[in-house]
Amino acid sequence: MGNRILIVDDAAFMRMMIRDILTKNGYEVVGEAQDGAQAIEKYKELNPDLITMDITMPEMDGITALKEIRKLDTNVKVIMCSAMGQQAMVIDAIQAGAKDFIVKPFQADRVIEAIKKTMG
Repeated sequence: MGNRILIVDDAAFMRMMIRDILTKNGYEVVGEAQDGAQAIEKYKELNPDLITMDITMPEMDGITALKEIRKLDTNVKVIMCSAMGQQAMVIDAIQAGAKDFIVKPFQADRVIEAIKKTMG
């Protein structure tokens, strides 16, 4: 159906917020990861339809994780999330293959709009 989502963020409360927005809107959260390395493992294990990925995380940042996941699946759908709305990071994320970008703190409708747009 295309509604299985993996949430990647180092902050537990951000994962909880995103999970809440998604489940209220009928999406299935199949897993969560707290850094890029975990995100890669979870992606292999769960094969989600979409990933919401924080950029700034310990261990491995979101852009590096995105590049690694794209080596496994060039069609992966990733929406980057970051508190920093810096142009350079947005451009890096899009060039690395992100489909959209949402800035924290995000509005629920912006998250859902990005997911609908990305899912097609």
